[in-house]
Amino acid sequence: MRADGLPCVEVEPENGPATHSMILLHGLGADGHDLASLAEEWSLPAGVRLRTVLPHAPQRAITINGGMLMPAWYDIQMLDLMQRRQDERGIKASAASINALIAREIERGVAPANIVLAGFSQGGAMALYAGLRYPQRLCAIVAMSSYLIMAEELASERSAENLATPVFIGHGQYDEMVPLCGGESARDQLTAAGQPVAFHAYPMAHQICQPELADISRFLSKAFDQRAKV
Repeated sequence: MRADGLPCVEVEPENGPATHSMILLHGLGADGHDLASLAEEWSLPAGVRLRTVLPHAPQRAITINGGMLMPAWYDIQMLDLMQRRQDERGIKASAASINALIAREIERGVAPANIVLAGFSQGGAMALYAGLRYPQRLCAIVAMSSYLIMAEELASERSAENLATPVFIGHGQYDEMVPLCGGESARDQLTAAGQPVAFHAYPMAHQICQPELADISRFLSKAFDQRAKV
């Protein structure tokens, strides 16, 4: 399946046509298959039929890896992931592709308020970037083992429609690839901006654990319930 040139893995709900969608973005060097098993992990309310869309990032030359080509949402130019010098062009190109995926879900009958944007590591950074700027109200944003990119531009680029969209940030206390301070900084900056944030730290490295999946399930269940009452 393709949308705006991006190939995707899709996991359809088993109990009928999709009522909700999650666009789930993989990390650097992975692909959509990497997180596909998570589609079976969520414990969600009855009546929520969740389609999971897992796009494959395009091949890009990654500066910190000696220019090696690999699947990536944007180039990483320095080891300090939160530094000011960021691949703005690559980030914006990926955000446009993600927006096209959201539009495609809307065309397939899923309301924007029933769409979750989620990701791991670099994918989580893109979920935060694109979700907070998306012009229609989304259900929720989930960032696992991630960080905030283009933070200086957020105040001027943030979408008024998603000022109250709940954000989940989960991070490993022993993460050596994206240190815990990356998740904590994202939490602090978004909280200071008035964004509702649920933050959880876990005794793990750069990975996803069962307690985190359980916390995300509870977070999503609450978000879906709140949107149903609006």
